[in-house]
Amino acid sequence: MKIKNILLPAALLFTAGISAQNPAIEEKPYIEVNGNGEMEVVPDEIYVSITIRERSTNKKTISVEEQEQNLKTALKSLKVDLKNLSVSGANADFVRVDWRKKGVITQKQYSLKLSNATVLGQVFTELDKLEITDSYVSHVQHSKIDSLRKVVKIMAIKAAKNKADYLLAAIGEKTGKVLIVRENDAAYYPQPIWANVRKSEDYNSGSEPPADPIDFKKIKVESSIYAKFGIQ
Repeated sequence: MKIKNILLPAALLFTAGISAQNPAIEEKPYIEVNGNGEMEVVPDEIYVSITIRERSTNKKTISVEEQEQNLKTALKSLKVDLKNLSVSGANADFVRVDWRKKGVITQKQYSLKLSNATVLGQVFTELDKLEITDSYVSHVQHSKIDSLRKVVKIMAIKAAKNKADYLLAAIGEKTGKVLIVRENDAAYYPQPIWANVRKSEDYNSGSEPPADPIDFKKIKVESSIYAKFGIQ
């Protein structure tokens, strides 16, 4: 009985040879966790947008320059540093408000930085006395926000390591070297400004409003870290 030679394709023989020489490498065990860090801080930078417009009272025109000087005098009386009062960007020059009437009504916009709600309430009181009614809090911030973000990132990665430690300890294993670290932080969005605003009309006639009638929401600083650790 003759035995026929069976010819296998060269490519198949070559592939089989490689497989025999290089067995599948077993992946080392690992654990994946997420750690979070957060803190809340009271804003210490309060930005107020103020618009001064030329106006008339008892047939007398009160110019923007005069109102600006009165505003600066009022701020000095409150011990507010005038360096914190600046003219807002594109509105640095006087602009025409109504060109259809005789004469040119002008306005000027400012940005005022304050440090707390108490001073803010005092400033709004002075603005009311000066009949400067177009003013509002544009946004709040914290002077050390960058440092605070670093702190919560450290909190987050420590939380990830701690989570890996206690999860592995529960099954008699230990955390090995970190293999991957990645931030999961989302983009930062401005948060609501007001926690509570108690208007003067909320009080009975003749009663004194509290010294600090305005409360701000605390700024929440958050971070999330993904980490992959080997298992010893």
